[in-house]
Amino acid sequence: MIREEFFPTSVFGKDIKLDNNKLVEDIIAWSKKDPGVSKTNSKGWHSTTDMQNKPEYKTLVDEIMNASKEVFKEEFLDREPVIGNMWANINPTGATNTPHIHPNSHFSGVYYVNTNPKCGVLKIVDPRPGAQIIMPNRKKEKLPKHLWKEVLLDPVVGRILIFPAWLWHCVEVNQSNQLRISVSFNIIQHGF
Repeated sequence: MIREEFFPTSVFGKDIKLDNNKLVEDIIAWSKKDPGVSKTNSKGWHSTTDMQNKPEYKTLVDEIMNASKEVFKEEFLDREPVIGNMWANINPTGATNTPHIHPNSHFSGVYYVNTNPKCGVLKIVDPRPGAQIIMPNRKKEKLPKHLWKEVLLDPVVGRILIFPAWLWHCVEVNQSNQLRISVSFNIIQHGF
């Protein structure tokens, strides 16, 4: 039988090396001075969305831009990427981020500053509406990826994930005693 796959949803990842201890210090210090904003965060802190303009985060911004350029090349996009906005998240024990998408952006992403596998996985959901309507019974065995309805991605310190901004996602509850600190961002095309 001939088989082809169409309309895939790509999630890109890149591991980088930064001084995450310094980022933790800077982000926690920022959270003590700024009440932040309320978006999808529940019981956690969400900074204002101008992080890309703060000089102490320039090295991270440069790495996000490098990764974004690689994604744009893979996606055959003809303009340069631009960070539309960027913010820090601190999720203490019990905190979560509710399901959401990122309108007016091409790609969204996250960088993991401080985390462990019990700090709350990133959950992404099959974006095809038809796939959610028909839920046939399946054999009780490990399903191949093309049949998954949701994916749980472990947070890994030093990893950047980039995915389409229209992809529904959330962060599950932090069940550890460690702060889950991440940086989220949106990427647009230059001139968009």
